[in-house]
Amino acid sequence: MNTQQWLVINALPGMGALRIAQLVARQPQWPEGWLAALPSRAAKELRVWLEHPALSPLQKVVDDTLAWQKNTPNRHVLHRDHPAWPALLNEVADPPVVLWAQGDLDALEGPKLAIVGTRRPTGEGSHNAQTFARDLVRRGWCVVSGMALGVDGVAQRAALKAGGSTIAVLGCGVDVIYPASHRDLHEQLSQVPGGLLLSEHPPGTVARPAFFPRRNRIVTGLALGTLVVEATEKSGSLVSARLTLEQNRELFVLPGSLHNVQASGCLALLRQGSASLACSVDDIIADLGHWAGAFIPEADAIQPGLGALEGNPTSAEPLPDTLLEALSATPTPIDLLVHATGVTVSDCQQRLLMLELDGWVTQQAGGWVRLPRP
Repeated sequence: MNTQQWLVINALPGMGALRIAQLVARQPQWPEGWLAALPSRAAKELRVWLEHPALSPLQKVVDDTLAWQKNTPNRHVLHRDHPAWPALLNEVADPPVVLWAQGDLDALEGPKLAIVGTRRPTGEGSHNAQTFARDLVRRGWCVVSGMALGVDGVAQRAALKAGGSTIAVLGCGVDVIYPASHRDLHEQLSQVPGGLLLSEHPPGTVARPAFFPRRNRIVTGLALGTLVVEATEKSGSLVSARLTLEQNRELFVLPGSLHNVQASGCLALLRQGSASLACSVDDIIADLGHWAGAFIPEADAIQPGLGALEGNPTSAEPLPDTLLEALSATPTPIDLLVHATGVTVSDCQQRLLMLELDGWVTQQAGGWVRLPRP
């Protein structure tokens, strides 16, 4: 079937993604098989479009989409018969019928991991989201998320900054910027190589609360697994966690402090035995590497890790100051740092100031923390 036919099927009245997926599984012939299988109202609307397209409201959906697509070279309409359609979505019970895409379709080619989490991450949570996203894309993986505030945006910015691929699945049209504060990220995902925006909603569709839980099934459906960075016990990220398990994908969470409310959801998933503990990208690759081989060359899949949970890199790139070896994403008081390194307080303070000016460290409540590499 071609793009116009899939657009019409998607726009038929009374037909949801699950019902259409059930019909697709029967492999009906076009158009007779579809006319016979569809409910009466939908079949009637399809017949009108087939015989008198100018009289059918379905034709406006087709015309609007084709006009939108022709306006800019990086706009695409994806469906099951499109060469770039991600096959993993076909394993979801209710995959989208059509995806409007804006950006670089090459982002769909590599193995993917969804990174999700709270909209209000701690400094440590933001650091971990950046580290894992950066290390994943350097291993040839693509980061999938929802371009939301917090962990989503942090991870996707880090992936782009590292020169990797990242896909944002939106709960609105791909031309609608939501949240408004992510205008720059939206532009990067649309224009920078490796960036891609996807939505099951036509261009111009405004964001609505009901769209976001449905959006999450696409985020997790595109990926081999999902990493929850930080989440409260009532976080929307736990919806993504549940969908990941329902889709028979791997679920990973980062450990967190018992006193960190933003980590309570992650700890609950670990306590329930629903998720695997991830302390570095190597932990994820170890569990998913055999699946990743279908997407990337073996030499890339076994590349050594470039970072860990505490931010202590394993690459050979030298650090500008040995103090960094004693710092992590967890605040370290200066007295402990002095004791661990054997330097004087004044020397330690001076070196920390220079590292802060260069973007390597920052001071938080409780001490000094190391930031992702500048």
